[in-house]
Amino acid sequence: METDCPTFADADGEAPSPYSQGCPTRAILDRIADKWTTLVIGTLGCRAAVRFTELRRQIDGISQKMLTQTLRDLERDGLVTRTSYPVIPPRVEYALTPLGHTLREPLHALEVWAREHMDEVRHAQQRFDTGRADAAAEREGAA
Repeated sequence: METDCPTFADADGEAPSPYSQGCPTRAILDRIADKWTTLVIGTLGCRAAVRFTELRRQIDGISQKMLTQTLRDLERDGLVTRTSYPVIPPRVEYALTPLGHTLREPLHALEVWAREHMDEVRHAQQRFDTGRADAAAEREGAA
């Protein structure tokens, strides 16, 4: 299966595939496939700008450290802007860049898929786990 990675070429002038270890798109896929990235972009996509504490409240379970790291990574990648206001107490807001907004639709599609197929996945997990437990019990009984 051949997939384009058109802006980068390997030593032979061939465009590497994202399935190839050397393809730079892997780093981008790693970033956007991260659950915290998905949730941050989803949250920022609903408003013009959001303060750090509001983001943390909206994204249940994310630690301060993980939110900070995720926002820095997204800012570095050009997906999020950080605006600091010279007031007391300091105020910092985050917003999606135009590039960040381009991720809203594909990430929303993944969210919709997850919601629509959640029950099917859970049932598959239960069948798998039950099958593994049954097989382990059979091995123990045979021993």
